[in-house]
Amino acid sequence: RLRCVSLLIASQAFGFSPFVRRQVKQVPYILPDIRGGSFQTRMTSKTVEDDKYVWLEDVEAEKCLDFAKSSNDKCLQALGDPKDGPTYDRVLSVLESEDRIPHVSSYGRDEAGERILFNFWRDKANPKGIWRKTTASEYKKEELKWEVVLDVDKLAEKDGISWVWKGASALARKRDPMSDNGRVVTRVLMNLSRGGSDATHLKEFDLLSEEFVPEGEAFILPEAKTRASFKSRDVLLVGSDFGPESLTDSGYPRTVREWARGTAVEDAPTVFEGEKTDVAVNGYIADERSFGGSLWQIHSRSITFYTSKYYMAKLTEDHLLPQSERPEGLPELEFKELDIQEDAEIDYVGNMLFISLRSDWTPKEGGKTYKTGSIIYCDWEKFLSEGKGGTDYKVLFEPTDRTAYEYMTCTKDYMIVSTMNNVKSKLHFYKIGDGGNSLTLVSEDSDPKIRDCSVRPIDAIESNEFWFTLSSYTQPSTLFLADAGKVEEPVESAEDKFIVTKLKQLPEQYDSSGLVVEQRMATSKDGTEIPYFIVMKEGVELNGKNPTLLYGYGGFEISLGPHYVATSGLAWLERGGVYVEANIRGGGEFGPSWHQAALKANRNKAYEDFIAVGEHLIESKICKPKTLAIRGGSNGGLLMGNMYIMRPDLFGAVHCAVPLLDMKRFNQLLAGASWMAEYGNPDTSDWEDFLYKYSPYHNIDESVESYPPMLVTTSTRDDRVHPAHARKMVKKLWDLGEGKDWPIYYYENIEGGHGGAADAKQSAFMTSLAYDFMFATLTKNAEAMD
Repeated sequence: RLRCVSLLIASQAFGFSPFVRRQVKQVPYILPDIRGGSFQTRMTSKTVEDDKYVWLEDVEAEKCLDFAKSSNDKCLQALGDPKDGPTYDRVLSVLESEDRIPHVSSYGRDEAGERILFNFWRDKANPKGIWRKTTASEYKKEELKWEVVLDVDKLAEKDGISWVWKGASALARKRDPMSDNGRVVTRVLMNLSRGGSDATHLKEFDLLSEEFVPEGEAFILPEAKTRASFKSRDVLLVGSDFGPESLTDSGYPRTVREWARGTAVEDAPTVFEGEKTDVAVNGYIADERSFGGSLWQIHSRSITFYTSKYYMAKLTEDHLLPQSERPEGLPELEFKELDIQEDAEIDYVGNMLFISLRSDWTPKEGGKTYKTGSIIYCDWEKFLSEGKGGTDYKVLFEPTDRTAYEYMTCTKDYMIVSTMNNVKSKLHFYKIGDGGNSLTLVSEDSDPKIRDCSVRPIDAIESNEFWFTLSSYTQPSTLFLADAGKVEEPVESAEDKFIVTKLKQLPEQYDSSGLVVEQRMATSKDGTEIPYFIVMKEGVELNGKNPTLLYGYGGFEISLGPHYVATSGLAWLERGGVYVEANIRGGGEFGPSWHQAALKANRNKAYEDFIAVGEHLIESKICKPKTLAIRGGSNGGLLMGNMYIMRPDLFGAVHCAVPLLDMKRFNQLLAGASWMAEYGNPDTSDWEDFLYKYSPYHNIDESVESYPPMLVTTSTRDDRVHPAHARKMVKKLWDLGEGKDWPIYYYENIEGGHGGAADAKQSAFMTSLAYDFMFATLTKNAEAMD
């Protein structure tokens, strides 16, 4: 919950998401050199009017694919085929392991009353995956039985398309007359993409017959970045590529249509539309009747990545019918704009409206000002009828300098809120009372912990049970059955007393014996303390020779924190390496303020933070520049590109994955226009004022004799961050670096989307290619120190 359109795009966009007319003089940017002198990085906006590498933006042109294929050959000739290396087989075995936890979602109950649980699963025998189901009682067994509902490999073979599963969204049981009074989910909208791209094909699937709904009866849409949800069984709220003017400049839907079953989508009436310059629009149903609230239809405009407008109307059951079947005289829906700040986000439980603040807000004239990062709530209907000044507010969460809100979720009677304190996790339990009108804090963790914990309700309509998953850097994931009601029971131990039983545990995927996890602090250029986590062998020798991998992201308010990553463990830690994650500004580790501190003109703060962590590792004698590798993808790829350009002396190897690198044209490539709220608009004075300073593509310094070895990876099928960013940067480096010590390797996976790989084999290939490159480079450098 508390995920508006912009955050949905962010989750899709980043995990790991022309022509200068005149020359601008810029004072060189000075960064401290770890040797005690000063290393001067040339930061200039000098470009040429015609980008001679722009031809590489034609994604599937023959000459561009030839460039990619020949580059791949050169890369493997230089680095070796990772399939023959030390990590590929082990990474693949982890990705295809039968020991992984099969996480499930509830789809109601069968006729015997057993809860039905669905899971999507990939393994060696099913590389594209199977969608399968079991029962709750069966799921508790160590050796459980599954029933396959859809085999994606067989579907791909039948259709002759390399399908990649992108998930399914269910028809709400409460709004489905065929659900046997809400017993079971009967229909889903399934999303399948070609080769892993963000654009998907929409297909309706019947869970009773376990077949796709026949054409003519079904909701089916061709490839597009579609947003669709069931309004009712026979009505969709849908935005897609309906032709000219139906998409925003960012490539997402600009309109919402109400599409009735059995009609042509072209004839579906448009019920909402945004501006061409918006990031996206969306339409969906908020059905809070189970929590004592009302039935609402919500339309939203994501004006930028971080600003939105919301419009709401209360529905009756008759409004769920296709327009042709609604009774005569049924009043038209009256949408009201929600009078909140554009940078605020909303959520709702029962009749409570929750507002997440990204800036200070004083809703009542002369009244209290609520701080940035706070979560406040009020009476939903009163807010709409009387406005922001006519209702009272309560505070669910108020941040400090080192605390931040993460998420909230609900069971039948409880709200569970997750917060972070200095990048450590803490859970809070609230009782929902007064028919969905009040909250009472009934329990919370005594202290924040260095761990990753995930809370997912099993069925919020009828149960207080939830799935509780725990992991850390060195502890594999464990799945528990939990019950929020247990937090009010008197027990001796107050810690995690909601746990009912342990259900599944991932076996150790690598040897973590002797590893320790520490949280340390580096001091950035402006004096800000930057936390980072370091995982290493206890008693590691402080001789500067330890192969050290520093990972960073620093953007879009996305947080890094403790989590179990088996591939990093076996490909790096098990081989004696040191693994580090930096919580730099631009992320969400300390809430909106931490993110906003590195927006646009202040982007340098994220880069200064990352450099500070690297320097702190060196000062601590964990490593030296030649034994320090760095890695990042998407926005983290932009970080890598800037580290490569700004501080070639500080790093011994770089892996730059699915990156943004050309900040002059990023807004004209695929979804790039949606990120201008993060970076700035290069078609305005932003370019000359600050954007060119962190455009790696425009700041390659021809006078530098030696850049560190860098591996750049991307995917042809990435339709989020254009592969041209990587292609152009690499080609330019090759051309300018001819005869110099600029070792650059480039691999472009022909499939894979923004994740870089379409199946386990591709993922193992790309992962082992990167880790083997970095580890071999640092090991060789360490040996040369002797």
